[in-house]
Amino acid sequence: MDRNRKWVPGFGAVLLTLLSHMTSALEVPLDLPQPPTITLQSPKDYIFDPRENIVIHCEAKGKPHPSFSWTRNGTHFDEEKDPKVLMKPSSGTLVIDISGEKAEAYEGTYQCVAHNEHGTAVSNSIVIRQSRSPLWSKERNEAIVVQMGVSLVLQCRPPAGLPPPVIFWMDNNFQRLQLDKRVSQALNGDLYFSNVLPEDTRSDYICYARFPHTQTIQQKQPISVTVLDKSPEGERRPGFMTPFGATSTKMVLRGETLELECIADGLPTPEISWQKDGGELPSTRTSFYNFKRTLKVSEVNEADGGDYRCTATNNLGTAFHIIKVTVKAAPFWVSAPRNLILAPNETGILTCRVNGEPKPKISWFVNGVPIENAPEDHSRKVDDDTVILSNVQSGSSAVYQCNASNDFGYLMANAFVNVLAEPPRVLTPPNRVYQVITNNPALLHCASFGSPIPTITWFKDSQTSVKNADPYVIHENGTLDIHVAQPLNSGKYTCIATNSLGIKENHVFLEVKEPTRILMQPEYKVVQRGMSAVFECKVKHDPSLIPTMTWLKDNTEVSKDERFQVDVDSLTITDVEDEDEGTYTCIMNTTLDQDSASAMLTVVESPDAPTDLELTDQTARSVQLTWTPGDEHNSPTEKFLIQYEDLLHQPGVWINLTDASGTSTTAQLKLSPYVYYSFRVLGMNRVGYSQPSQPSSQYRTTPAAPDDNPSDVSGVGTQPGNLVISWTPLTGFQANGPNLEYRVQWRAKDVDEDWSSKNVANVSQFVVTGTPIYVPYEVKVQALNDYGTASEPEAVFGYSGEDLPLSAPDSVQVMVHNSTLAEVHWEPVSSPSVRGKLQGYKVYYRRERGFHDSEEAAEQSEQVLTFSGNRSEGLLPGLQPYSLYNITIRVLNSKGEGPPSPSKKFETPEGVPGPPSFLNVVNPSLDSLTLEWGPPMNNNGRLAGYTLKYQPVNTTKELGPVKSMSLPANDTSITLGNLNSSMLYKFYLSAKTIKGSGPIITEEAFTVMDTTVPSRQVDIATQGWFIGLMCAIALLILVLLIVCFIKRNKGGKYPVKEKEDAHQDPEIQPMKEDDGTFGEYSDTEDHKPLKGSRTPSNGTVRRDESDDSLVDYGEGGDGQFNEDGSFIGQYSGKKEKDTHEGNESSEAPSPVNAMNSFV
Repeated sequence: MDRNRKWVPGFGAVLLTLLSHMTSALEVPLDLPQPPTITLQSPKDYIFDPRENIVIHCEAKGKPHPSFSWTRNGTHFDEEKDPKVLMKPSSGTLVIDISGEKAEAYEGTYQCVAHNEHGTAVSNSIVIRQSRSPLWSKERNEAIVVQMGVSLVLQCRPPAGLPPPVIFWMDNNFQRLQLDKRVSQALNGDLYFSNVLPEDTRSDYICYARFPHTQTIQQKQPISVTVLDKSPEGERRPGFMTPFGATSTKMVLRGETLELECIADGLPTPEISWQKDGGELPSTRTSFYNFKRTLKVSEVNEADGGDYRCTATNNLGTAFHIIKVTVKAAPFWVSAPRNLILAPNETGILTCRVNGEPKPKISWFVNGVPIENAPEDHSRKVDDDTVILSNVQSGSSAVYQCNASNDFGYLMANAFVNVLAEPPRVLTPPNRVYQVITNNPALLHCASFGSPIPTITWFKDSQTSVKNADPYVIHENGTLDIHVAQPLNSGKYTCIATNSLGIKENHVFLEVKEPTRILMQPEYKVVQRGMSAVFECKVKHDPSLIPTMTWLKDNTEVSKDERFQVDVDSLTITDVEDEDEGTYTCIMNTTLDQDSASAMLTVVESPDAPTDLELTDQTARSVQLTWTPGDEHNSPTEKFLIQYEDLLHQPGVWINLTDASGTSTTAQLKLSPYVYYSFRVLGMNRVGYSQPSQPSSQYRTTPAAPDDNPSDVSGVGTQPGNLVISWTPLTGFQANGPNLEYRVQWRAKDVDEDWSSKNVANVSQFVVTGTPIYVPYEVKVQALNDYGTASEPEAVFGYSGEDLPLSAPDSVQVMVHNSTLAEVHWEPVSSPSVRGKLQGYKVYYRRERGFHDSEEAAEQSEQVLTFSGNRSEGLLPGLQPYSLYNITIRVLNSKGEGPPSPSKKFETPEGVPGPPSFLNVVNPSLDSLTLEWGPPMNNNGRLAGYTLKYQPVNTTKELGPVKSMSLPANDTSITLGNLNSSMLYKFYLSAKTIKGSGPIITEEAFTVMDTTVPSRQVDIATQGWFIGLMCAIALLILVLLIVCFIKRNKGGKYPVKEKEDAHQDPEIQPMKEDDGTFGEYSDTEDHKPLKGSRTPSNGTVRRDESDDSLVDYGEGGDGQFNEDGSFIGQYSGKKEKDTHEGNESSEAPSPVNAMNSFV
């Protein structure tokens, strides 16, 4: 995945502005007096098309605006006298109308002069020439006849044009001649044959010259070449056709492109290579053309001079040619003169530094006049390439020209000296806002002008002076450079320009923005054709910048296709096609920066079908198959599947034969006899299988005896007195020959007798009848056809058919372990009487009746338990207590069950009863209520009575002492008195037999609230004894509250476990499931939450319909009873709570609550 983040400050404007300020000459505002400056001129060499007007550009600026004049060939050119020549208004540009005129009359060297009262500027000397495309000279080309193998040159010799023409060779049909290592075109246009072949014979070798300015093409007369092959030239060593000799020379100018060529003859065609003696070819500037016959080095410099060795090589030898390259240079600037703005009495220097080979000559001019011919100026001193101006005075402004020339060209530059006295002015627009991205450079401009040159100082937020130190750099032109801008650099900046004539300030603003970043980049995708591809590109950017998301495919914006769905942060391509493959790039642009990330999409598909199937190396049992793989569609082939069709036995059915690796194109196939084979191949890659190839040609193998016998042979009796011998038949492919049959053989095991046999065909089983019951047999099945039999098969063992068992188990005994479990024993039957494979024994038992008088006799279903194998005992679980059972046993084989054993009866003892069928609370009053219940559904014995336990639950959710009562078996209700009014009680009821108590059933209920108001004969509140009693009670309540709070703060639970261990009182021991004793306060049966009660209008108290659970009140069932029956522990919610939660009651403690806690 590729990422490329760029910072584009105003898309380059800020950086380019800085560079221009730092590198260009100082600009004088056009409202101030200044000498002329040439701003536009035509190139030094101007070739014009005679069909168009000649336009010679010359533009200049100055104050006052300059006037223009021209010279041609060194003398004044008066354009006003020639009606064909027009000078544009306020410009020096000449427009020459050459229609109907001889264009040659205007050829020459032109120079523009721009003049005002402060000086004169001149342009370069502009050479004006007409483009030419002359015709080919009349010539007759002789037909060329050569022997095959010799070298040949067809000369082009195009006419000299201006500029030179582009050369190419074509035939009469305007088809370009094919160039290669043997046939090449030289730089001068000639056509070279390193050796000719018969196919080079043709009569229309035509050289064409295209002249670019006039867009005309000239044609040379066709050249005829005939190649004879009767006496062909033999092979020969390489030799050079161009350049000639062992060495040659080449001169090139600095900055131009060096072109070297070597064309060699020889047979076979030589290979060309290049090297530079004593150095390396510059890799970044070197390129090869024309099958390495041409070497090009661009942007030549002095280091490129030297000896270049060209080597031609074939199998007979090597030839060398050395080209000595010298590099010359037209004048080029080292430092061009720049404009000077000087205040009166200041000193300035003009420098004109150039280089070249040979060294250029420097000449100075003033206002277009050689400096030696200009009026004498004592403030001016010329020293070769330098002019020094001292103590200049007003009115001494002028334009200086520097001319540097050598044999290969010239350079000329204007630079004015402007003497001004001007206070500072700031040229940068005021209140300009600069926006940059964090960690990128910020350039705040303060372009100014003044004479003398102003001094620039900067301030931030109008207070802090900005010094030329990290992170700030103040350039000479006044630009403030912040190398790595940070958000804290944002703010208002003020630049102040100062010189001796005044002061000027300007304000600009800097905003440092957060960078645009791609948080989730697109990932490489491999997608099957026709599926969808999703590239995600989630971006974070500065919220003040407006982002634009662009998606590119291979550097081109994705097409406006409905299959391409561009969302805010993703690109979805539906129904992917092969053409969608490529590199996808998401680019997030803002006005300041951009971030991009790329990922590849590879489109895969199952491979194309293999082709060109061929059968080779054919033998009776093998053949080699060869194929050509199909296109893999970007997913390497993992394997090839080879299938065959048996046209003799299964026509139209293709069967997998073998696999071959994905890199294979051949496979050696093992074959079977008597098959008419046809093969096909499928390729498979990670996408799936290709379509099958076209079938191969048919290949028939010769018949033979079977190789294999039938498999899965077995002998099993299905009916008494038979033996069924079965097998899996051979396929037609396995038959190996015609008339396939099976020889079936059998005999009794361990009996010395001969094999019985029978030949059968087209079946998969044979039934032997008249066999004894369940006798072991040996059987085997052998394949045979007209060409022989298969190998001798191995015998397998089986049994003849079974019959029902003859006898029943004997001596049935039952041992009763408890009221629900018994163990039965029996005597197994003898093996012969089983008459088959012993599967086990089935025990049938039925409950006849229960012993309790109240139980009604009901028809009971018979229960069955099967004990596998040769067993003689088994357990009977899940019996009902206090009942009479009847039991019989049968032996079991594969055919069925034998006769039953004599029945056996047994009894189960009593057990604990079930829970009472219901428990209801009725008739609650102030101090009593009535309980009603129903007897257990299952007594499981003689019912001995009931155990009732109950205890109060106060408003602080604490449990009071437990009271227990034993009730007769015939009771189904009881009224409890002496209860507290408005109190919640929890009741526990269980039934019991002589074996113990059964499960508990629970219920909860409130007594009625006391709402009566007693009549008072005496005002008891005024009695002293009552006041004293109330004070004592209040003091006692206060002490109890303090003790309660202390206990709760210590943990809220009492260590009752130790007391339980020390005092084993049966009344307070935990109630077990089997003995009915009472334990932890929990309701595992109903799990009903404790709910509040209301007093209805009729005065009775009813609890909510859902029962309550002690688990809901106790802390996980941890509440216990102490020795006196009181319950210690919080009566709280079901979920466990921290110990401190006991003190966080939603209502404040009250004396009534405290008293209820200890009732």
